[in-house]
Amino acid sequence: MQSFGTGEHGPLARESAPTKGGAKFQSENNDMYQNKVTLIGFVGRDPELRNHGSGRFTTLSLATKSSYRKDEVYVARTEWHRCVVFGKLSEFAATLRKGTHLQVEGELRSREYLSPKTGSPQRVWEVRVASLLKLDRAVKPSPSEEPPAESAPEEAEP
Repeated sequence: MQSFGTGEHGPLARESAPTKGGAKFQSENNDMYQNKVTLIGFVGRDPELRNHGSGRFTTLSLATKSSYRKDEVYVARTEWHRCVVFGKLSEFAATLRKGTHLQVEGELRSREYLSPKTGSPQRVWEVRVASLLKLDRAVKPSPSEEPPAESAPEEAEP
């Protein structure tokens, strides 16, 4: 790709990049937009595996926390994120449990539906998950389960 500066050719024009078949496409579609979300938090309740016409998907809620200082006091805020997992990854997501420490990557999506209570359109924001990483640490054995520590060999006195 080649960038041009401002001037007689116009502000920051870009050439089209060729594709495999030799056809050209507007590279601005790939370079100018990105919808990527990375969240690290805890699963709020056990995920739900659901069926729809073309397959299965799993929904889970993820809690993230942020804090700020106001008048010498820290104020914490919890945000809840609805995450939707499709394909083979949804089977793994369904095995997770409430309280699991998780990193989620995906894209932010909105969708509208008619509220069954009011009949009015509602908009909901979701993270369409592309990858999951379980961050839980291994459970440490209790003191009674730990093997006895080896004692250091004593030095012989000369």
